[in-house]
Amino acid sequence: MQQNQPSFSIKHWSDDDKPREKLVQKGKSALSDAELIAILIGSGSRNESAVALSKKILASVNNNLNELGKLSIKQLTQFHGIGQAKAVGIIAGLEIGRRRRDGEVLKITKINSSRDAFDLLQPLIGDLEHEEFWILYLNNGNKVLHSALLSKGGLTGTLVDVRIVMRQALELGAIALVLAHNHPSGTLKPSKGDRDVTANLKRAALALDITILDHIIVTEKDYFSFADEGVL
Repeated sequence: MQQNQPSFSIKHWSDDDKPREKLVQKGKSALSDAELIAILIGSGSRNESAVALSKKILASVNNNLNELGKLSIKQLTQFHGIGQAKAVGIIAGLEIGRRRRDGEVLKITKINSSRDAFDLLQPLIGDLEHEEFWILYLNNGNKVLHSALLSKGGLTGTLVDVRIVMRQALELGAIALVLAHNHPSGTLKPSKGDRDVTANLKRAALALDITILDHIIVTEKDYFSFADEGVL
């Protein structure tokens, strides 16, 4: 006679092993990343619990939540026990976290250094898989009047329209700009194209009595500052 397979649904676990109950009793900080993801997916597969499955998924991205947030539905559903609904749940949960982080970054309203610019823009473009070019428009106190996505590109680069940048600067009454773009490859070395774009924008800004304070290249964990390196 065939024995019934054990259930790995969270509701059948002992109270000490249930992530939901653990969160209620001990608080969210008491849960591991795997336990939090287990709450999102609700149940594991026939052969492993939701926490075990979550640990397996995390291990595939070296336990890096930023990398997990980059996985597509197709990639997530490659794991046995993860269907489209669970994959959507994981993606939605991580996206809420990213947007919360973006909201906290908006508190930065004044740029006093290249680090301030990096802290403002890294959550927006640091872990993207395509290149984006952004402009920070500042007033005479270096307060951010507006931040704008100027263009999106592929992994090899992006197009920058100098006229659009300067027109918006005049409309906003900005007297200084910080240029920024990301390098999905992770390299911090500026390319010839990066230098050419910087030079073109600097010439156009100078004619309008607008200062280019910096151009930063943003990656997931670090940045390159044209101003700090003396190449602006």
